[in-house]
Amino acid sequence: MQVQDLTIQFKIMENKEKAKGMSAYMKNHFEFLGIQTPERRKITAQLFKEWQVGKNPINWKLIFDLWEQSEREYQYVAVDYLKKSQKHLSSSDLTQVKELITSKSWWDTVDLIASNVVGYIVMKFPEQVKVMDQWIEDDNMWVKRTAILHQLSFKENTDEERLFYYCEKHASETEFFIAKAIGWALRQYGKTNPQAVITFVEKTPLQNLSKREALKHLS
Repeated sequence: MQVQDLTIQFKIMENKEKAKGMSAYMKNHFEFLGIQTPERRKITAQLFKEWQVGKNPINWKLIFDLWEQSEREYQYVAVDYLKKSQKHLSSSDLTQVKELITSKSWWDTVDLIASNVVGYIVMKFPEQVKVMDQWIEDDNMWVKRTAILHQLSFKENTDEERLFYYCEKHASETEFFIAKAIGWALRQYGKTNPQAVITFVEKTPLQNLSKREALKHLS
């Protein structure tokens, strides 16, 4: 199970013209090979089968090896790997996951990790919500964003009090990615409990961006 197996396949599919556009879309924060999601998943489908992803325990060395690669597609493969290996995630994995969140950080990987990895761990191991209470205080903006977004898929299992507390705690923040996360988290919960979200937004001095996002489908 090696990154080289993936690199061989990636080099065949590399598209430098597409790579320029993909990098520009991500504000040129990362290099790309120019392999779009459908193509990438065709490549990894066979490799994941060979690697027995989802059947074997998580190979964290491989995850971090993928994360260290220059091109962004490798980090996407790492996230896909973790999503496919959800049932093998343990409460102690939040330590490694935080390393991923704070390295090569941008919304494209952080948001997938927040809802599909961190959220899954907290749902499976409810005592780990105490870690989210630490993360919402973290100096790293992406860690705070993860804490706000980790309940995105919880629906009726959402801890409403905690969600509102996190949003209120950072209501005055002008940082785009925090204000946007607050709005997104509230909008998502609004699908389950619209009146609770409307009431919270009305009484809380949120940033305009957060309010717009929260009430997008409610007003």
